Amino acid sequence: MTDIRKRAIAGLKAGDSFTLARTFTEDETLSFGEISRDQNPVHYSDEFAQAKNLQGKICHGLLVGGMITEVGGQIGWLASGMNFRFRRPVYFGDTITCVFTITEVDERNRARAEAILSNQHGEPVIEAWLTGVLPGPREQEVLSAMVREQKTTPAS
Repeated sequence: MTDIRKRAIAGLKAGDSFTLARTFTEDETLSFGEISRDQNPVHYSDEFAQAKNLQGKICHGLLVGGMITEVGGQIGWLASGMNFRFRRPVYFGDTITCVFTITEVDERNRARAEAILSNQHGEPVIEAWLTGVLPGPREQEVLSAMVREQKTTPAS
């Protein structure tokens, strides 16, 4: 069980923040392209990427932006909206750090959050604004039981 899941079981509030990091590979981009059917040549052709004034092929923006779903999945966030601003390209081998912060929670557990994703140089690559529903007491009980029974991943 991750620390993120433990914190969700304990209850979440505005101001709670979660941080994770990941290094992106070309193989992941190829797999994402197959799944999403996004065949933009900027992901597959150095020549095309350079024609776009990039240093080389880049990762799919939504693949990188998907880091927020790792946090959301751990906390049991039910997403209702996501808004992304793509600031800089992410190249194969870049390590991205995602800081996901809950900014508002109302009495019905409807929440707002923001996420800043930065590369290894500290430069923001994506900014995201999110809305969704946090787990309430019943969902927290179910999460806790899943952890006790070690049913926290699809393979368990």
